[in-house]
Amino acid sequence: MPLRYRSDLIASIAMPGMAFSDVRRLFGGALLAALLGAAPVLAASLELPPIVEPPSAEHHVGKVIFVELVTPDLAASKRFYGELLGWSFRDITDGTAEYAEALLDGREVAGLFQKKQRPGEQRQPAWLGFFAVSDVDAAEKTAVDRGAKLLHGPKSFPERGRQAVLADPQGAVFGLLASSSGDPPDVLAGPGEWIWNSLLASDPDADAAFYQALFGYEVFDLPARAGTRHVLLASEDYARASANSLPTKQPEARPHWVHFVRVADAETAAAKAASLGGRVVVAPHLDRHGGKVALVADPQGAVLGLMEWAESESQKVSQ
Repeated sequence: MPLRYRSDLIASIAMPGMAFSDVRRLFGGALLAALLGAAPVLAASLELPPIVEPPSAEHHVGKVIFVELVTPDLAASKRFYGELLGWSFRDITDGTAEYAEALLDGREVAGLFQKKQRPGEQRQPAWLGFFAVSDVDAAEKTAVDRGAKLLHGPKSFPERGRQAVLADPQGAVFGLLASSSGDPPDVLAGPGEWIWNSLLASDPDADAAFYQALFGYEVFDLPARAGTRHVLLASEDYARASANSLPTKQPEARPHWVHFVRVADAETAAAKAASLGGRVVVAPHLDRHGGKVALVADPQGAVLGLMEWAESESQKVSQ
């Protein structure tokens, strides 16, 4: 059936050839507890901006429509991502919480929420992806009925919408969001914008079935190395995410979502991340579509993916 990414490109994005031996510390046994502790608890009085301005009538259930950073040092995170990705920021506070709206060419691309760490506290700063739903409460009930754990919410913000944060049955943390202003359109992300979402799971097929029940995805098997699974999740003829096997040689690894930002040059971006006090977790390497991907951590330890994508590559070629 037609998908908005060519099948060979889907395969290259969904499994970017990560050197899992290089990310042992990232996916260690303490990560799940750390991420659960990092899930955002935002006051309902915080005036979060709308996802889409001007408001849109578009709705794309199952699409990641917003990504939010939970960090112990908001000022440092703003400096890092501003330099790395060209983002600017608008601070938002209600006197009790510190939050920043990240902007690219005047458009909102992310949120940054400061959650201070107590001395000796074990907590991993992290990026959290919010998936579009039409009814957060109904989706949350479906998720919990199928083995998920509710971490925070559901909670409403007048301009943003209603949202909740959960851990899926295998422990990967994700958000649900019913946007008050509609969902962003399905267009190719530009540099500095989010382009892909990859789930590392103990049982990719079971997790794919969970998200299929939640978002109505179509599920496609893709080529994978022997002994591993590599599954594509799609809706409305668009590839939304992938579910991939955790490294079998690392029994301490835990399920986790990784979100990728598009960059013009992964080598340059990874080097810049390191020069800004971050860390290269997985070095830039060629992917199947001919571009490069990498994983970097910001100075506080939050990890994100970097991905090149050639403008000449079509999103609308049938499988």
